[in-house]
Amino acid sequence: MTALFGDNRMSVAMLDVESGAMATYGHDAFDTASIVKVDILATLLLQAQDQGRRLTTEERAQSAAMIQKSDNESTSALWTRIGSAPGLDAANERLGLSQTQGGEGTVWGITQTTAEDQIRLLQSVFGDKSPLSEASRAYIQDLMRHVVESQTWGVSAAADSGTTALKNGWLRRTQTKKWDVNSIGRIQRDGRVYLMAVLLNNCSTQEVGISIVEQATRASATAFSRKLREETTT
Repeated sequence: MTALFGDNRMSVAMLDVESGAMATYGHDAFDTASIVKVDILATLLLQAQDQGRRLTTEERAQSAAMIQKSDNESTSALWTRIGSAPGLDAANERLGLSQTQGGEGTVWGITQTTAEDQIRLLQSVFGDKSPLSEASRAYIQDLMRHVVESQTWGVSAAADSGTTALKNGWLRRTQTKKWDVNSIGRIQRDGRVYLMAVLLNNCSTQEVGISIVEQATRASATAFSRKLREETTT
């Protein structure tokens, strides 16, 4: 798969929900860019659960804009609301994320994470064993299933049926002018349900990054699906 992305650095993780089998490529930490927005919403919902309350009308509007449209102003407001990095990090301990560290100050987009940790986050959102309540999980899932059409690229490239739930991230670094391009989500392929995370950086443009992410997504899903079929029949 390395031929797909040349000088770019990438990590991929994929989990088969039914069997629990997991495949990974690369273990480095990456900037989250906007995929951290799922983590921010999970944190907000955990905190609301602890306080025995529902999200306010304003919080729900900001959450919808943050996930479905990737609105940064709403994200910054919720980042402050959850207590910034300390709030995120505290929630991640409960969510089982051990390789994610919130960005300093107001810069939530440079939160550091690994593909494996993003799978753990997705398990908390889409699995039954989670500190998030059933209602909280359903809320995040619904928003991830209804992102605006222009942001439905990424892990969806490997899906062949059903409704994909995803969140993508893209960030141009100020100093290098290179792009980080990431995609996380839940897909269906060959009759199976997968959780998938693809993290990529050092791209010349966002468009190139998206193309590489989707190529790697398809290649990884094809190889993993084949391996699972072989193990099932042997």
